[in-house]
Amino acid sequence: MEKRVIGYIRCSTTTQSEEGVSLEAQEASIRAYCHANGLDLVEVVADAGVSGAMPLEIRPQGQRLPSLMKQKKVSAIVATKLDRCFRSSHDALATTDKWAKKNIGLILLDLGGMVLDTTTTMGRLMLTMVAGFGEAERSLIAERTKAALQHKKAQGLRVSGKPPLGFRFSAGRLVEDDQEQKVLSKVRSLRTLGYSWRKIAAALNEQGVPCRGAKWYASALHTAIGQV
Repeated sequence: MEKRVIGYIRCSTTTQSEEGVSLEAQEASIRAYCHANGLDLVEVVADAGVSGAMPLEIRPQGQRLPSLMKQKKVSAIVATKLDRCFRSSHDALATTDKWAKKNIGLILLDLGGMVLDTTTTMGRLMLTMVAGFGEAERSLIAERTKAALQHKKAQGLRVSGKPPLGFRFSAGRLVEDDQEQKVLSKVRSLRTLGYSWRKIAAALNEQGVPCRGAKWYASALHTAIGQV
């Protein structure tokens, strides 16, 4: 009997057109792998235009995975890369531990030319190592980005692109936006009280707090707080 699996694909708005990252490319890779290895791909779950900073369990389609895994009686989730599913090493290891207790594994297709399968002992060990290295790389990138941004702020220099949340451009210089700074202060306070990013975004939307787009999103708030 073929093993039943679910494919998971994700793409943020900024990477949607990149080669190998688009939803179509991810799905094609997953379908090809499943066909070649005799896996029964019962469904492909897609989160389009969703930032990797958002935890899997609160993504629009990621929320469906627990019930789907039980309903479809699958043995694994198949994805192309680790960062398509998880935002951090802690997130990856904690979530896959929960899956493992239900005898559900994770299969990653593009791991430096190798396939990672956590249903095996070696696959689980590799996931721990890969997740750790990935987290270290993201931390270094974040530190360098934050340091560069802070230097430009200190010099009053214009930062290319859109100004980060809490700031605006004035005469070509980056200055604080009082209204957005108040929102960020409120967000930090709610986080201290234990509110999730999703609940904070919902609260801001319910209260009609002005934002730059159509509404507040958990991923945007998480990114903003990490920048300033």
